[in-house]
Amino acid sequence: MNLYQLFLPCPAGVEPYLATEVARILGEVPEAVGTVRGGVRVEASWREMMLLNLHVRLAQRVLVQLADVPYKTEDDVYAAANEVVWESWFTPKQRFRVDITAQHCPLQSLNFAALRVKDGLVDRLRQHFGTRPDVDTHQPHVRVHAHLDASHITLYMDTSGEPLFKRGWREDKGDAPLKETLAAAMIAATEWDAAETPLYDPCCGSGTIAIEAAQIACGIPAGLLRRFAFVNLLPHEAPAWQSVLGEAQASVAEQALTRQEVRVYGSDVSFRMVDFATRNAERAGVSHALELRGGDALQRSAPTDRPGILLLNPPYGERIAAAGVAGHRAQDGAANRGVRDRERDRDRVWREAADVDGEADSGEGDAFFDRLGTHWKHHFAGWRAWLLTPDMKLPGKLRMKAARRVPMWNGPIECRLFRFDLTALGQRHGTAAE
Repeated sequence: MNLYQLFLPCPAGVEPYLATEVARILGEVPEAVGTVRGGVRVEASWREMMLLNLHVRLAQRVLVQLADVPYKTEDDVYAAANEVVWESWFTPKQRFRVDITAQHCPLQSLNFAALRVKDGLVDRLRQHFGTRPDVDTHQPHVRVHAHLDASHITLYMDTSGEPLFKRGWREDKGDAPLKETLAAAMIAATEWDAAETPLYDPCCGSGTIAIEAAQIACGIPAGLLRRFAFVNLLPHEAPAWQSVLGEAQASVAEQALTRQEVRVYGSDVSFRMVDFATRNAERAGVSHALELRGGDALQRSAPTDRPGILLLNPPYGERIAAAGVAGHRAQDGAANRGVRDRERDRDRVWREAADVDGEADSGEGDAFFDRLGTHWKHHFAGWRAWLLTPDMKLPGKLRMKAARRVPMWNGPIECRLFRFDLTALGQRHGTAAE
């Protein structure tokens, strides 16, 4: 059995969660999965590579490492690409593209480095087959990835194709959708027990968090609805893939026979977005497993008597209008200097009493979070609230103390996933930071 060196890239901060997920999918001990900055490495068979593509929720891609050699010049880059046995992976009949990334690379032009990778690959295949493959940057059959650090070039074959956050079910979306891989990372960070604990997103938008959670609860693989690039590669054997796919489909069908009560909920102030989420949930095969409703986040009570997890990417900045009643009130209040002064004084008094670091910026949007915190104290005592935001002063705006702060990146934006342990109004909120 051939084993391949796989690299699964992910956003910074997600590596430990991804390592745990990879070990679970492969049935390995966690020590067998190596965590590095920006991803995890694991040795796996071709079948296990297919399993990872089908089931993994946190990785951006599944890459097979083909070379890792030192370089100094562009000619070294060409030589590294020319020495890879590309003829074992694809033929000139298939179109390809080269993607390149770098960190501390001494070369002057990454575009020229990518061109040299392409030249080395093309010359190798021309020498072997007598003809060369065409480049296609839009719909390639094959994707090659090159990464340059200060001294080494690493070449990979991409077995995924389109990024893995493209699950195949989200056709309806809003203006600033959350990537499915990030939503899955948020869920992983909460250590949510899908069998026992309710999960509710009161600002669900097109339903990304809720649908990811519902698929987890139903045991539906993340990639069940999409295609993968490994089907275009020469080592691929269709019967083996049909076996992996058939096992996954049979497992989903078996779990569907023992459906449990709904424990995933979502709501949004925009009924248009709730319609989007509903259609997305139907395509994702989880419309039976979650409950979606319209309603302002400040007016909806807990969807179940059992305490659970609030998980959301709340509105901020230009998205504050999506908050509903509170958002409009915040905009009106921001135009009134007296209101802003009173808000600032209340922030100062509260911070001194609660011993919260930092200064909460009073202004547009602050009133929404102030009212949201109060609403939760009235209606969600016993719940844990997790909020992903780039606003490091969010605890002050909610008038709560964060029990945990998990660094995460939303694309290029550095964020924190804050956890708040909610207690009834009048009690001290939160616990000592972990």
